[in-house]
Amino acid sequence: MPTPLPLQELPPLSSLKGFEAAARLLSLRAAAQELNLTHPAIVNQIQRLEENLQVKLFAREGRYVTLTPAGERFYPVVREALAGLAQGAKALRQMQNTPPLTVQVYVTTSIRWLAPRLADFKKAHPEIELRLMTCSSDWEFDEANADVGIIFRDTPLAEHLYWLPLFESRLIPVCSPQLLGANAGASIQLEDVLNSLPLIGVYTEAWSWDSYFESMGLGSCHSQNRVVVDTLAVALEMAVRGEGVALVNGPFADEDLSSGRLINPTGQVTGGQGEWGAVCHRELAQDLRVATLLEWLEVQSRTSALNDPEKL
Repeated sequence: MPTPLPLQELPPLSSLKGFEAAARLLSLRAAAQELNLTHPAIVNQIQRLEENLQVKLFAREGRYVTLTPAGERFYPVVREALAGLAQGAKALRQMQNTPPLTVQVYVTTSIRWLAPRLADFKKAHPEIELRLMTCSSDWEFDEANADVGIIFRDTPLAEHLYWLPLFESRLIPVCSPQLLGANAGASIQLEDVLNSLPLIGVYTEAWSWDSYFESMGLGSCHSQNRVVVDTLAVALEMAVRGEGVALVNGPFADEDLSSGRLINPTGQVTGGQGEWGAVCHRELAQDLRVATLLEWLEVQSRTSALNDPEKL
C-alpha cells in the first residue's frame, strides 16, 4: 500500500497556476491575461501563496516582477508538478476518447489462457478497453485489423513489427487417465502411443505430431488411428473426455495437468518449432495503452512459467 501523502504540507493549489505563469512571464498582468483572470485575482493568488509558504516569491519593480531566490527555487518544482498533472490528465482523456484496443488471438489462446486473466487486467487498468478478435486458422498477425496480436511464429517477423516473447513452444502429449485404464499411473512407451492410442491432431498444426515423434527418434507419425479437428481447444476437450491423446503446443493445458484431469502419458516433453509472443507495429509499442498491455502480458507469461506443472 502506498505511503500517505503529507497533504497538510501542500500550498494552495489554486494559486500554483498563477505563480507559474507570473514566474515564467515575469509579469502579473501578462499572467492574468494568459489565464483569463483579472490583475487583482493574480495578485491575490500570489499573496495567498506567499503567506502560506511564509516567504516572498517575487520582488516587484513597477509593472514587472522578478523572482526572489526562494521563487527561483520553487518555480521548477511547481512547473514539473503541473506538467506531470497535465500530461497524466491528457493521457486519460485520450484513452477515454479512443476506440478499444483490438487484440488478435487464437481461439485456444483466448479460451484457455487470455480470457481467464482479463478480469485481472480490467481491475488493474479500468481505463483501457480491449476487444478480442479471435481466429482459428490464420497464424499471421493481421496488422490491418488488430493493434496487438498474441500469436505463434516460427519464422522472422517483418522489420516494422515489434515482438515481445511470452513463452516457449513445447510439445506435450496429454490424455485423460481413463484412456489408459490400469496403466494410468505408469509412463507409456512412445511406440505404444504411436501404435495403440487414438491421436487427436489439429489441422493448423499438422506438423506437431510429426515433429514430436521425430524429436524422439521415431520418425514421422503414420498412425491410422487419428482424428483431425480445427482447434486445439476442441482437441483438448476430446482428450478430457477420454477420446484420444492431444498434443499441446504452449501452456494451454496447465490447469488440467495440475488438477489431474489430463496427464502426460509418456512423461516426455520436447520443444516446438517456434515461440509464442505478442506483436504490434514498432511505433504503436510506444503508445501508453499498448505499452501497458504488453507489460501486463509479460507479467502473466512469467506467472504461467512459475506454475508450469511440467517444471514443478
